[in-house]
Amino acid sequence: MKAVVTTGQGDYEKLVYTDVPLPSLAPDEVLLQVLASSVNHTDINTRVGWYGDGGWQHTTPFPLIQGTDCCGRVLAVANPDHQHLIGLRVLVRPCMRPRGFASMDNVWLGSDFDGAFAQFVKVPASEVFPVNSAWSDAELGTMPCAFGTAENMLHRANLVAGEHVVVTGASGGVGSAVVQLAKRRGAFVTAICGRAKTAQVEALGADCVLARDDDGLAALPAHMADLVVDNVAGPGFALMLTLIKSGGRYVTSGAVAGAQVSLDLRTLYLNNISLLGCTAWAEPVFANLISYIERDEIRPMLVKTFALQDMAQAQREFLNQTHVGKFALLPPQ
Repeated sequence: MKAVVTTGQGDYEKLVYTDVPLPSLAPDEVLLQVLASSVNHTDINTRVGWYGDGGWQHTTPFPLIQGTDCCGRVLAVANPDHQHLIGLRVLVRPCMRPRGFASMDNVWLGSDFDGAFAQFVKVPASEVFPVNSAWSDAELGTMPCAFGTAENMLHRANLVAGEHVVVTGASGGVGSAVVQLAKRRGAFVTAICGRAKTAQVEALGADCVLARDDDGLAALPAHMADLVVDNVAGPGFALMLTLIKSGGRYVTSGAVAGAQVSLDLRTLYLNNISLLGCTAWAEPVFANLISYIERDEIRPMLVKTFALQDMAQAQREFLNQTHVGKFALLPPQ
């Protein structure tokens, strides 16, 4: 089969489009034809070494077929009990909990083992979720990582109707998903993004949209928000904490503007703020996401599609950050 193999840490020359053997199934695994995948920050971060030499959570097993997102069709199963899955269009839950949901141990498709930047991929049968939707393969292929991550943060933070949530990086894949999912829960959403993208973020349903370079950002009232969802971090982290009400929450699953932040512990403990780091997904998250898709309670954020062999071009355009939403990758059929 054709695949993009990441041969190690480095620049775009580490992305090699080549022939590799078809996966062979272990017990309780299924083989999928990949219909669509998409570009995520984690793919790039792993390739360039942003997580350090040790990789994301474990040493990255280079050479690796990356690809955290997967919309696919089940072609074969190892266990006869899974025959009913053959032929179904599915989404793959990329965050897997090998020790069960009582443990925070987690492994990720495309980071800890071969993923969906290929024509075919094998995954545990427990991680495929049939989806009954009129959305295109490309639209579905943009959903698992960004929307699953967003839903997991809101689930862990227990966002409820009537609460006020501030979302940084609201034009990105995860941020734009948070805006939609928070509105679905009945929250009031203040979104922060680049000035050129404010109208698009407002169209997603945000109640208030602020440009991140706006002078008014620093003048936001303290203790205005029940929850801050911040995947930007960096120099703006300290300001975000001041926006949280006493007893409120701060949740993150990324740090695109910088992982090193300045924390005044007095702000944290005097205001009884809870800090939540989210990598491992809670058990209800992905099934919830599938149900939202099937009921059309959210909408896809597909911006553009690329052929799989054009991975380097897709990542370059992704890093330009001129878009709102997601880029899909389509393997040869």
